Amino acid sequence: MRIHPTLTPQELIPDLERFWQVSGQKIADLDRHYDPAKGSPVFTVAGKYTARGWTEWTQGFQYGSEILQFDATGNPTFLEMGKKNTVEKMAPHVSHFGVHDHGFNNVSTYGNLLRLMNEGRIPENEWERNFYVMALQASSAVQAKRWTALPAGGYIYSFNGPHSLFADTIRSLRALAVGHQLGYALMGENDRRTSLLERLVQHAKTTADFAVYYGEGRDHYDVWGRTAHESIFNVNDGAYRCPNSQQGFSPFTTWTRGLAWIMLGAAEQLEFIQTLEDAELEPLGGREAIDAFLLKMAKATCDFYIEHTATDGIPYWDTGALDLHKLGAEVYERESDPFNDAEPVDSSAAAIGAQGLLRLGRYLDDSTYTQAGLTVMKTLLSDNYLSLDEAHQGLILHSVYHRPNGWDHIPAGRSVPCGESSMWGDYHAREAALYVQRLAHDEPYYKFYL
Repeated sequence: MRIHPTLTPQELIPDLERFWQVSGQKIADLDRHYDPAKGSPVFTVAGKYTARGWTEWTQGFQYGSEILQFDATGNPTFLEMGKKNTVEKMAPHVSHFGVHDHGFNNVSTYGNLLRLMNEGRIPENEWERNFYVMALQASSAVQAKRWTALPAGGYIYSFNGPHSLFADTIRSLRALAVGHQLGYALMGENDRRTSLLERLVQHAKTTADFAVYYGEGRDHYDVWGRTAHESIFNVNDGAYRCPNSQQGFSPFTTWTRGLAWIMLGAAEQLEFIQTLEDAELEPLGGREAIDAFLLKMAKATCDFYIEHTATDGIPYWDTGALDLHKLGAEVYERESDPFNDAEPVDSSAAAIGAQGLLRLGRYLDDSTYTQAGLTVMKTLLSDNYLSLDEAHQGLILHSVYHRPNGWDHIPAGRSVPCGESSMWGDYHAREAALYVQRLAHDEPYYKFYL
């Protein structure tokens, strides 16, 4: 990446104003025309949002986007839209034992609404507050129940089953963090109480140890910051077996959206851990040890992103994809090309990763990461990636969902997916835009925790 050394959040204000105008039009269009009976909207096909049955992990992004739109603009129409849809449609996600996505669905909806009430942005209402709190408490326990124990620690397992740790889930640890702050715990047989904070720290540590590489010789392809989408364990004895990938090119290449999930999840958890008392962390290894593995993970993944991304901050979908070599050895020395004939870019990875870079930069007071995050945002807000066609329901163009399965739309006359959007990409672009906007206007720091 070619990092812009002097870009400031204030310089992005005109771009942000346009972004939120476009965003509002997209949200209103989706609310009017999408049929929820078809399932949660996942990605666009020829500019129209469609469902793709796998797991229901994107509905919270749809309604969370409505809440973020109100947060950024103050338009009460979007607040009422987000509240109504959360109340009417999100309850099944609270008790969904079949997914690892509670931090995505429920913190994006119930969590954002509780945050706005805590900030004084929406009126205090005791019963409304209790409703959000109860949903977040229940969600956190359901998430924590999905657990594979290891000889030292454990992890929240993916929808693939108890043997499977996904890189994505570190960002869903938000659910456990909020549940812990709300005084909740996972209650089991004989009233056995399991700390949500303990499970959060143990899952993060397992992710750091097995999903991220540090150039320490774990395998022949071990380089600083490389990530594996999936880590496989033997559930009989807890032994680690191998890396794997569900949505990337291979176990030994880096699927960039998985990389971005870890960038953001690790940086957010560093911020959250700062809010806790030493006494809470002491039984879990202590503040110094927890900070150390989270920081190592965050720095390694952010460094890898900067090194393996086009000059404008947009990555290709996988750093080792089969045909990436056709774009030349200098592929990271020029701007991204979403219309190339070899391999697609993934703007959703950029939308997620930008926030990770910005949060890590603030945590460390390190301008390299901060400026890298602002560089990515400048590109996402530009005409090259912002969807300005009012007939297109997506907000950020050139997102990829599942390249190996061939689920992504390839326009006529082209050989790789391009020109489409995803619900997670659009939501995380809105989160990152809100983050930068609050910095630009010196408003309260945007965070998921209480």
